[in-house]
Amino acid sequence: MTRPARSPAPSPGRRRAALAMLAALAGVLPGCANLAPDYRRPAAPLPAGWLQGASPLPPGTVPTGPGAAPSDQAVAAPDATLPPPAELGWRDFFQDDRLRQVVALALDNNRDLRVAALNIAQARAQYGIQRAALLPTVNATATGIRQRTLTATGTSVLSQQYSVGLGFASWEIDFFDRIGNLSEAALQTFFSTAETRRSVQIALVADTANAWLTLATDQRRLRLAQETLRSQQASYDLTRRARDLGAESGLTLAQARTTVDAARGDVAAYTRQVAQDRNALALLVGAVPPPELLPPGGEAADDIAAVPQSALVAVPAGLPSEVLQGRPDVGAAERALQAANARIGAARAAFFPSIRLTASGGSASRELSGLFGSGSGLWSFSPQIVLPIFTAGALRASLDVAEIGRDITVAQYEKTLQSAFREASDALAARETLGEQIAAQQSLRDATATALRLSQARFRTGLDSYLDVLVTQRSYYTAGQNLITLQLAEQANRITLYRVLGGGWRETTEPAAGAVE
Repeated sequence: MTRPARSPAPSPGRRRAALAMLAALAGVLPGCANLAPDYRRPAAPLPAGWLQGASPLPPGTVPTGPGAAPSDQAVAAPDATLPPPAELGWRDFFQDDRLRQVVALALDNNRDLRVAALNIAQARAQYGIQRAALLPTVNATATGIRQRTLTATGTSVLSQQYSVGLGFASWEIDFFDRIGNLSEAALQTFFSTAETRRSVQIALVADTANAWLTLATDQRRLRLAQETLRSQQASYDLTRRARDLGAESGLTLAQARTTVDAARGDVAAYTRQVAQDRNALALLVGAVPPPELLPPGGEAADDIAAVPQSALVAVPAGLPSEVLQGRPDVGAAERALQAANARIGAARAAFFPSIRLTASGGSASRELSGLFGSGSGLWSFSPQIVLPIFTAGALRASLDVAEIGRDITVAQYEKTLQSAFREASDALAARETLGEQIAAQQSLRDATATALRLSQARFRTGLDSYLDVLVTQRSYYTAGQNLITLQLAEQANRITLYRVLGGGWRETTEPAAGAVE
């Protein structure tokens, strides 16, 4: 078996030249040019303050007017012991301990929030993959070749070759920060995902609280319907006995029967609604809440103390619209804009030359025993410079895509801000009128209660027909249901303000997306 001649060892001059080239390349790395445009936050397309008519009630203001005494508790001034607005968390926001525990269960078990957290982990991993491209990938290889070939004379020759090596292939030196901008885009995408997770959490807190309050409200509606049914059933029984004695007509008995049947229908409807409310709350919580954490069901329907209260700090007068920058959806939109800005830099860098290095070193031998022997060393160094000359417009089109994508993201960011402003303005406008509306509805309910008592008295004395009693009974029942609905709307408005202002309002406008290692 013949052994081929070994390649001569590289001369000291070649080695010095290769090391000098590597040193020169390393020396210019700190001077790499970033071709991404300078990022500037777009001007917010919003007025400096809130829209006309959306100013909040001054702190401590309560509605005035007939019947305001019992209902003003729903919009009373906030507790002076609450923390400052920037530090207000959901645990401070809700006063009912049962509601706090239900929200805590939802944050632990809700599947949408779990998906949002996993999306963050996925975005972090994607950023790690992109950032790893800045450094060379070093691989160790070991090969063994054994083959049989035929010579020109027809004899067979058995040969073998063993080698081990260490090296890297096609490592791009990021002169124009193409890879760095792609890494920056991945980082901003990670931050955007983190903001989205915060948005999901705030929405979950608000939705869980609304579902809990809706359950409490529908239980009050059910109690009112049950009380009405008992009252109407007792009235019907009296009318039937009077009819049997000949004191009432069949028309009066039939009219009394209609009120009983209507109340029975409402009891069935609200019983079904309460069951559905419990199912909706269980879906948000991710498990069936313990019975002791559900809203109480024993209070009278017209007892204002039965309304679960939330503590909303008063919105300061003259609060600027810039507070919307703290909303997580606005922060996510801005992070997406910064990522689009970085992708423009990567598209611009594609117009310039790219330098890739491939290098390896190791040992090779015809015999396994001589693999690490003297004179078996091998090395290679292969720099490559690629200059795009003709790409049929592909690079220009790629840059256009990146720039148009940035413009689209700017429009989406501005739309997010405008939507946030509209939501906050709507919530403030509703808060300005809900207190007075509740007071008016309470006064209306009291008036219909008085009218019902007088109508019943006039019917018993024969001055009015039973139809007048039916009309006032329906008015009294409707006024009571509407009052319960308005009290829920007032509480839901508090929660809406907490959500649309990003879980509280803060002075800083730069969202904290978390650190990335």
